[in-house]
Amino acid sequence: MKFIKKYYKVFWSAVFLLAALAVQYWITFPGSEVVFLLLYLISYLFVGRPVWIKAFKSIQRGTIFSEFLLMGIATVGAFILGEYAEGVAVMLFYMIGEYAQGNAVRKARGSIESLINQQPDVATVERNGRTQEIHPSEVEPGEIIRVKPGAKVPLDGELLTNRASFNTSALTGESKPMSRNAGEEVWAGSINELVPARIKVTKGYENSRLSDILNMVQEAAQRKAPTQRFMTHFAKVYTPIVVWLAAALTFLPWLFLESYVFEDWFYRALIFLVVSCPCGLVISIPLGYFGGIGAASQNGILLKGSDYLDQLRKMKTLFLDKTGTMTEGVFEVQEIHPANGHETSYILKLAASLEQYSSHPVAKAILQYTNGQEMPEASDIQEIPGRGLKATIGQEKILVGNRKLLEEHEISVSEIDTDKPSAFVYVAADGMHIGTILISDKIKTDAAQALKELRDLGVANLIMLSGDNQETTDAIAKKLGIDQAFGGLLPDGKYDKVNKALRSDHIVGFVGDGLNDAPVITLADVGIAMGGIGSDAAIETADVVIQTDQPSKIPQAIRIAKFTHKVVWQNIGFALGIKILVMALAAVGLATMWEAIFADVGVALIAIANAVRVQKKFSEGPFTLRSFFGSGKDNTEINNNPVSCCEVC
Repeated sequence: MKFIKKYYKVFWSAVFLLAALAVQYWITFPGSEVVFLLLYLISYLFVGRPVWIKAFKSIQRGTIFSEFLLMGIATVGAFILGEYAEGVAVMLFYMIGEYAQGNAVRKARGSIESLINQQPDVATVERNGRTQEIHPSEVEPGEIIRVKPGAKVPLDGELLTNRASFNTSALTGESKPMSRNAGEEVWAGSINELVPARIKVTKGYENSRLSDILNMVQEAAQRKAPTQRFMTHFAKVYTPIVVWLAAALTFLPWLFLESYVFEDWFYRALIFLVVSCPCGLVISIPLGYFGGIGAASQNGILLKGSDYLDQLRKMKTLFLDKTGTMTEGVFEVQEIHPANGHETSYILKLAASLEQYSSHPVAKAILQYTNGQEMPEASDIQEIPGRGLKATIGQEKILVGNRKLLEEHEISVSEIDTDKPSAFVYVAADGMHIGTILISDKIKTDAAQALKELRDLGVANLIMLSGDNQETTDAIAKKLGIDQAFGGLLPDGKYDKVNKALRSDHIVGFVGDGLNDAPVITLADVGIAMGGIGSDAAIETADVVIQTDQPSKIPQAIRIAKFTHKVVWQNIGFALGIKILVMALAAVGLATMWEAIFADVGVALIAIANAVRVQKKFSEGPFTLRSFFGSGKDNTEINNNPVSCCEVC
């Protein structure tokens, strides 16, 4: 009953069509001709009326030659020729195809809808010594909210509870729960797993990570790939051409044939019109891209436009930031090497007294290593971008940073004999190098395999860019199997490297995570940001955001892009091939309206099913007819009218 209620137009049209066929061919009685004609008309009105309404609305908007007009002319023409069953069948199967298209589009957008459903509409906030439930938009940053086990976190914040576990699969595609300790960040949309959690809100409702994700994915659905744009323009030119060709097929033979029969050629023209409807061709292309975007988002990869699927597929050069991208970005002090007779504890205290004013991960590692020891007071602190810090402690001028910082102040550096892939932090006092702190960063577990897969997928040039010293950068690059690596780069240095590569004739990508990477991410053909630990600026400027911070998601994104492209062009080739063949057969009188129905609706259904494969291939769960034809609430229908390819595109 639910199916009949949802698709009542198609259902009752089919019922009256069967009744008309029965009266016309099997049940005869006085006046049966009038009865079966009336039954055909009723059947036609159920499925034909919505199409004619859309045809007139399309004409009012200035688009005369639309798919709706093609179907309308063809079916009315069939009635004029007395081919009542064929006229109704064309419109009936056309409507079935439209319903299937609408459901397939909803299926492809399912991951986006599931993200939207992740946005909670209630927050439990602590106010005036008690708790109250309000909409998350009414909670201010700085307030404390409570989240019960099994409930969704409504806003981004800082965990106050000692330890809690959160399911972030809807945001990142990662099924493993994310453990958080007090003071660490918690994202809106994640689900509290085990214990009641108290969270201090750090961002407003509109600025939460979940809101950013929703905006990115929804905007991506609006940005068309070049293939989509081409097919949209193609349909606008193609449709009026086939209408005039159908008119020519009807009347031109009269000039050349002595045995010209208007009804025969008019019937051929009607078949020509039915076959030529571009709906299945046009809808299957954006549907393929919707599937690609949806499959990517289910895997924790956010694409800000379907055009970036094409860019990823064609990418030949990828520049890689090191810290936080190929490595964990979690530093630890490994060794301290004194120089010129100074003690280790003195070097560490001087470095920590300056680094406490920096937010860099290296600074945090040094402060953590001091384990709460007292530090001398520093004054006149100045941060030098890409170099380090300088300040005054007592009467001494202190420098803490990379080798270039010391060299610029004409301080000679004592060399260290080590082959460890560490970052070197040099400490100088009153113009003398007094020691070097070795800090290591762990390579991400999937980084090496990700780079191998990238090469297998056709990304021939992998180049590492880093602000760390050249020795450290080379050591990490060697472990990852990267041939080219450039260390000691400031943001403008990275920018110049990528800008030079852009002058080539192939697509260039860059992946990074920091604030200093934002200009380069914007510059690259494909800017990729690590969205978990990445800065807001990097995420906002990126074309692709990796929610899980896993390098292995980059080759996964390319695989999705390549498969999407393959499916889209399969649909184009198949649909055009069948249509041209049946149009040619119709022109010479070897095709009937039933072949035309297959060439239009049948081809559309096959193309749609093929497009749905994109999402099914990269997500869990078997493909079923139920999932293909859709179920549940129908959001893309208005007044029970099926979605059309023109409305989608």
